[in-house]
Amino acid sequence: MGSWITSEIGNIAVVTFTRPPRNFMSFEALGELADRLEALKDREDISVIMLTSGLPGYFIAHADLEDLDRAGRGEPVKGERTSWRTTPALIETMPQPVIAAINGQAWGGGTELSLACTFRIVSQSSSFGLPEVAVGLIPAAGSTQRLPPIVGLGRALEMILSGRKIQADEALSIGLANAIIPDEDFAEAALKWAQQIAQHHRPALAAAKRAILDGLRLPFDEGMMLERELAMPRTKDPVSLEARKLLNRRYAETPPHVVVEF
Repeated sequence: MGSWITSEIGNIAVVTFTRPPRNFMSFEALGELADRLEALKDREDISVIMLTSGLPGYFIAHADLEDLDRAGRGEPVKGERTSWRTTPALIETMPQPVIAAINGQAWGGGTELSLACTFRIVSQSSSFGLPEVAVGLIPAAGSTQRLPPIVGLGRALEMILSGRKIQADEALSIGLANAIIPDEDFAEAALKWAQQIAQHHRPALAAAKRAILDGLRLPFDEGMMLERELAMPRTKDPVSLEARKLLNRRYAETPPHVVVEF
């Protein structure tokens, strides 16, 4: 039996990680997550994906250190050794927004996986941390690149170079978390938070996510071109056409008069 379970609530897919005792993330579990995400990414009926934990107190405690030790010694491990790079990349490039619903400790690999997600919502007792420097390493699943745009260069440097833990309140104040949800009834409240995203038109969500994340990696003019391309798709989709007509009417009511072409 695997470590992940997928459930669907309306157009939201909830992918839950349960690997006692503390949700250590192995190569094998990362591969299983990738398989589940691959099965969801082209689903037109799934608008939002939420990653969460089935173990109270732990989102992902950290990477499975026994796995890493074996890999470092050149010994066989279950799963792909590249999965700490490929699975976060898949999360980041999924068409759907991916929400990390963090209900406990998210240190090391837990923080790294969450940084690839579109949003991070946290329980009051949750915490982040990148403690790799304390054991002579650096975060190596993308945090050195993903964290600075989220919290700013200075805070990212301080967080990575000190290795200190970040509690929920501070995470919210620096932009690392999007919202804090009470520990009690966390799953229900997280789902309600996700529904404010999932209620919108799926292609628009996917296009906006791509425009922002891909645009960050482009020169400004190229990012603007990407935005225009995504805003004006060559499509006869009646929902998209009606959405643009509605935008035109709204813009026309408030100067300056901006017209969305279609």
